[in-house]
Amino acid sequence: MKKIIYIFTLLVIAVSFQSCREDYLNELQPTDAIAPDVIYSTYEGAQAHIAGILRRTRGQFTENHDTGNLGSMYFARENKGNISINNNGWFRFDYANDNRAANVRRTSFTWSFLYSLINQVNACVEGVEKSAGIGSVDKNKLLGQLYTMRAMFYFELSLEFQHTYKYDTALFAPPIYKKSGELEGKPLSTQKEMYEFIVSDLEKAIEIGSEDRIDNSYFNKSVSYAVAARVYQVMENWDKAGAYAKLAYGGVPESVLSPEAYQLGFDNMNEGKEWLLANPQTADQSNYYALAPHAFYTQTESAYNNTFITKSFPLLFTSTDVRYQFATTAATDYRQWYTKKFKFAFDAHLPLIRTPEMILIETEALYHTNPDQAHDLLYKLQKNRDVNAVKSSNTGNELLNEILLERKKELYGEIGVEWYDAKRLRRGIVRDSWHRINLLNNPLVPDDKRFYLLIPQSELDANPSIPKDINTNR
Repeated sequence: MKKIIYIFTLLVIAVSFQSCREDYLNELQPTDAIAPDVIYSTYEGAQAHIAGILRRTRGQFTENHDTGNLGSMYFARENKGNISINNNGWFRFDYANDNRAANVRRTSFTWSFLYSLINQVNACVEGVEKSAGIGSVDKNKLLGQLYTMRAMFYFELSLEFQHTYKYDTALFAPPIYKKSGELEGKPLSTQKEMYEFIVSDLEKAIEIGSEDRIDNSYFNKSVSYAVAARVYQVMENWDKAGAYAKLAYGGVPESVLSPEAYQLGFDNMNEGKEWLLANPQTADQSNYYALAPHAFYTQTESAYNNTFITKSFPLLFTSTDVRYQFATTAATDYRQWYTKKFKFAFDAHLPLIRTPEMILIETEALYHTNPDQAHDLLYKLQKNRDVNAVKSSNTGNELLNEILLERKKELYGEIGVEWYDAKRLRRGIVRDSWHRINLLNNPLVPDDKRFYLLIPQSELDANPSIPKDINTNR
C-alpha cells in the first residue's frame, strides 16, 4: 500500500513540478499540486518523488512502442546485433542500423527521455539537500539512490551519443545539467568531463548509501556498486570494475544464482535470487503491448511475434543448459527460431541488472589481472547453468572470447549485450546470412558511426550553445 501511495503522490508532483521554479511565488498557486516544501518535509514525501521517477523509467514516454522506456532503449540495442532478427515490425529501423539521424524518433526520444529523468532527479536532490525535516541518516539513504540514478542516466547518454569512452576522452559528450529546470542552453561537455561527473556521483552514492530498499525496483548500495561496475568496465578500470562487481553480488556466486528460475519467463523480480534491479508492472500500471523484450520475442497470439533468433545462436548451447530456451516455428526462413526466455503478460517485470552480469564483469576484470582466477570464476557460472559443463583450456584472447560468449548466452535480450560489448571493446558486429538484413556487404566495423546517435535536431534548434553543424561528418 505504501508503494501505491508513493506512486500516486508522484503523479501529482510530476504534472505540477515545473511550476515550482524561481518564479513560483509570482504565479497563482495550483490547488491540485503539492509544493516542494511539503514534498521534502518528510522522508516519505521525498521517497514518493523517487518512486515516481522510477515509474517514469518504465512508463510510456511516447506513443510509439519502440520509444517508451528503458526497456525499449535496451531492446533497440538488441536489434542492432546478430542474435535477434526483426520481421519489419516495431524496432525495424534499429534492426537495419538506420535510425540515428537528427530528426528520427529514436534520437529525439533517447535524448529527451534521459534528460527528463535527470531533471526530476536534480529536483529531488535539491529538495532533499535543502530539507529541514529529513534527518541526516535518511538524507543519505535518499541521496545514495538519487546520485546512482543520475549517474546511470548520464551513462546511458554517453553510450548513445558518442564513441566509447576509450576511443577518445577529448571528444564531446552531451551537456551536463546539475540543477532542475535547466534542460537546454548548456554547452556540450567532453567524455572526460562526463565520466568524471558520473564517477563522482557513484562514489558519493557508495560512500553514503544504504542497502535498505522497498523492493528490487529501487536503487540501493548494491545497485550503486553494479552501476559503478558497468561504468568502470567501459572505462577499462579493471581493478575497480572487478571489485565493485563483486561487492554488487556479494562475492559468493553459488549464493546468488538460481538456475531453476531461468526457465520461468523472466517476468517476476521476486523469483530466485538473481535480480539486482528491475522495472515491475502491475495490471493497473502496465505498458501492455509495449514492454520490450517480452511483447516482441514471445510467439503467442497475445504478443507482437516480431522478433526471432538467428539459427546459429541456439547451437551455442547444450541441451542440458538451463538457458536453452529456444523453439521453432513451421517457417524455414529467418522466422524459424525464436526464444521462450521472456514470458509476455501485462504484469510482467523487466530485468535491468542481474547478478550473473556482475559475476561476468568480475570475470572479465580478473582476465586482465589474474587469468587463472578468471577461468575458475567463469567455470562456476557455466557449471551452475549446465550440470554437464566442462571447463575449457582456453587462455589468452580465446579466454576473453569465451567470457564474451558467456555474456551473450546469459544476457541476450536484456541489455543489448552484443552491441554493448562490441562498442566498448571497439569491435564490429558481423551478421550471418540467416538474417533478413544480413549486413554482409555493410557490416558494423570497429568504431562504426552507427554505434552512436546524432544530436537531435530539436536540441540544436533550442540550444544556442551547441554548434549547428555539430553533426556534420558524424
